[in-house]
Amino acid sequence: MPRKTTLKTLPADKPGLSQLIFVVLGALTTTTFAPFGWSYLLPILLLPLVYVGLTLSPRDAGKHAFWFGMGLFLSGTYWIHTSVVGFGGAPVWVGPLLVFLLSVIMALHFGLAGWLTSRLASGEPWLLLVIAPAAWVGVEWLRGWILTGFPWMTFGYSQIDTALAGWAPVLGVYGVSAMLLVSVSAIVVAIELRNRPQWIAIGVVFVPWILGGLLKFADWTEPTGSTMQSTLIQGGISQDRKWLSEQREPTLRFYRETTESHADSALVVWPEVAIPAVDKNVQTYLRSIDEVAQRTGQTIVYGILEANPLRTGEVQLFNSVFLTNGRERQKYRKRHLVPFGEYFPVPSMVREWMKMQDLPHRDMTPGDDVQELLLARDGNRIAVAICYEDAYGAEQLYAFPEARLLINVSNDAWFGDSIAPHQHLQIARMRSLEVGRETIRATNTGISAFIDAKGKLKATGAQFEPVVMSHTVQPRTGMTPYASIGNGPVMVIVWLLLAVFWLRSRAS
Repeated sequence: MPRKTTLKTLPADKPGLSQLIFVVLGALTTTTFAPFGWSYLLPILLLPLVYVGLTLSPRDAGKHAFWFGMGLFLSGTYWIHTSVVGFGGAPVWVGPLLVFLLSVIMALHFGLAGWLTSRLASGEPWLLLVIAPAAWVGVEWLRGWILTGFPWMTFGYSQIDTALAGWAPVLGVYGVSAMLLVSVSAIVVAIELRNRPQWIAIGVVFVPWILGGLLKFADWTEPTGSTMQSTLIQGGISQDRKWLSEQREPTLRFYRETTESHADSALVVWPEVAIPAVDKNVQTYLRSIDEVAQRTGQTIVYGILEANPLRTGEVQLFNSVFLTNGRERQKYRKRHLVPFGEYFPVPSMVREWMKMQDLPHRDMTPGDDVQELLLARDGNRIAVAICYEDAYGAEQLYAFPEARLLINVSNDAWFGDSIAPHQHLQIARMRSLEVGRETIRATNTGISAFIDAKGKLKATGAQFEPVVMSHTVQPRTGMTPYASIGNGPVMVIVWLLLAVFWLRSRAS
């Protein structure tokens, strides 16, 4: 008589149906991130993912994890279609193709994590407690770098409002992911064990949450100096109108006049490429902004495209942020460019085809890896991240402890009315929490916000309309453990664990 199929035996008895369910589970995982925020649902959704790593063969576990990843990235990054087709002008078929290809690449990383978990755990429940967190966090880190990298939808971001967020200033977002996987793995171990050690596993389930909750009370950094009145300005201009010639003058007038009307703000921040022009073409306007800063005593920060002519006749184009404090003009150049948006990692023949199809094909130039911090008029040093850079927190750590404030400028207008701006704001919140600094986040169409040093939102602006928002910000000094050590220790432990258990599995 054939055995009765249960939830525990479904992956082995009916793999096709089981893999379809995993696609659904992956899609539901998107709801644990912003804007939905169903954070506490994530451990439940990850349970089957970790369970198949213990109970199925490496190949079958990898297949299930792959389909989970497909569900997650198809549902969580559909907005790429809006960016490349709705505003980028690409043919309609390009958007779905890019979303699908990206989802496949990311899902392959998930498949690797599932395969590794099964291969190294070898069906031994207690090994799962170290192998599953190591495999999943290791692969999360890898997918942030392989093939230009895409660290979006890292599990730890979804936990920004839970007790696990207490780990972020200590171990960073990957440490939060690791603690989540420890807890989920302990649940699987407790389910599988039928003897006394089961209670030990149940205890392990709660340890990351209890310790994380206690860590949230720690103040890793401290206020320095007096608070600063700051204003962020959001133009609310849709991407399809931003570069129209008839829109330029109203845009420039809006930013200058709004800044002048907030002369009581010591720091005013405009979004990424708030000025829709190359700097050399608007020098008269830029000088007028310098004069405003000199007259009012303000520090004004704004995004603009910067052209840098070379002796060869070529011109480098930077996505830059300028700061004027009435005495001098400083600059920060974006370092981590967006693949297929700001540069195109394709062969020359493909680039020529893109040119013939009237598609974007010109590379921008990245800024130096280490740059001088921007200096406000009152002496506070500021670390800047432009748009996509905010997803690479470790690259910003060189700025500390000197930096006392964070500024994140972005142009999420590319993503329309989708979930992407909410996801991006969640990432910015994690950056504040990791380094214990307040963030001023100015975007072109939203979501602009003031974020405190604990990653909490102090104020947010509406989307798709002009926003002028003022708030006091508190410069801070000191170093969180994560700001001191970065991702290094977590990743060393991860790769050592995987190497040790890989050698163990080979020997056996």
